[in-house]
Amino acid sequence: MPRVLFYEPSFRKIQDRLPKSGIEPILMGRDGGMTLNGRPVTPDEARPEVGWTNTDLFFGGPVQEHMRILRGSADLKWLHSAAAGFEHPMFAEFVRRGVRLTTNHTQAVGIADLVLWGVLDHFQDGPERRAAQAERRWRQQPFREIRGTTWLIVGFGAIGEETARRAKAFGARIVGVRRTAGGHELADETAAPDQILSRAPQADVVVLAAPLNRHTENMANAAFFAAMKPGSVLVNVGRGGLVDEAALLAALDRGTPERAVLDVFRAEPLAPDSPFWGHPRVTLTGHTAGLGSGLAERSREVFLENLGRYLSGAPLLYEADPRDVLDV
Repeated sequence: MPRVLFYEPSFRKIQDRLPKSGIEPILMGRDGGMTLNGRPVTPDEARPEVGWTNTDLFFGGPVQEHMRILRGSADLKWLHSAAAGFEHPMFAEFVRRGVRLTTNHTQAVGIADLVLWGVLDHFQDGPERRAAQAERRWRQQPFREIRGTTWLIVGFGAIGEETARRAKAFGARIVGVRRTAGGHELADETAAPDQILSRAPQADVVVLAAPLNRHTENMANAAFFAAMKPGSVLVNVGRGGLVDEAALLAALDRGTPERAVLDVFRAEPLAPDSPFWGHPRVTLTGHTAGLGSGLAERSREVFLENLGRYLSGAPLLYEADPRDVLDV
C-alpha cells in the first residue's frame, strides 16, 4: 500500500474525496513534524512512495522540509507538483532517480485572463482613463480594438491555448509557435521556434508562454525586439529567463515594443531598485498571473485524478518527459 506524503492542511481539504483504502497518508504539520495513523514518525520511518507539492506548501507551508523528506525517501516513485515548470535542478534530481514527475497546467486559466487584461488595459489606455476619473475630467477616449490584430503566441501549450481561445473570441488572428509540426484548431497558423523572427514583424501582440531551458533562454533578445512591429505589446507569462532584460529596457526606451506586460523576471522578487518598477512602458504584476480564484480547486482535482490513475496503473495526466526535464 503506497504511502503518500501530504501537507496536513491540504489533506483536510480533500480527505473526503480520497480513496477509502489503498493508500497510507503521512501527514506533515505546519511545523514539519509527521504522523502516520496518528502516531509520530521520523523521516527514516516515513519513506513515502508518493509526494504532492501544492500551493498550500508554496505559500507559507514547510516546503523545504517537505522536499527534504521526499529527497531522502528511497521508496519515492511519483512526485506530483502544483507548478507548471520543472527547470529547478531538484526536479532533474528526482528524474535521474527514476521518479515519475507530473506537473500542473490548471494555472493556464488565470494566466490567460491576465494576458487579456494586460493587453486590453494598454489598448484602451487604462492608466489615462483612471487618471481622468480621479481628476473628475470628462474625457471621451478612443481606443484600439483587438479585432483584426495578430497575436504571436510563443509556447502553444496549456497557457498558449487558453490565451488563444480568449483572443480569438475577440477577433484576433493567432500564430502559435510550438515544436510539434502541424496545425492546431485554436491557431490560424502555426510556426516552428526557428521562424519566430520572421513572424514578429506582423504581430501586434507577442505572448511568451514557453518553458525555460537551454534552447529558450534569452530568446527575446535585441534581435527579437528589433524585429517587433511598431506599436506592439510584449507579454511575458513564461519565465523571466526567456528575456534579455537589458535588451528589453533598451528596446522600450526606443519605443518598440510600445508596452511590456511582465509577470516574471530573471531574479525574483524583483529588486527595489530595478528600472522595471518605474518604467513608463511597463505593466508589472509580480508573478501572480496564475493565482486565479479557481486555481487551488482545479489543482486538487488534477491530483485526485492522478492519484486514482496511479493506483489503477493508468497513464498519468501531465507526466513530464524525463528527456525534457534533463534537457533544462
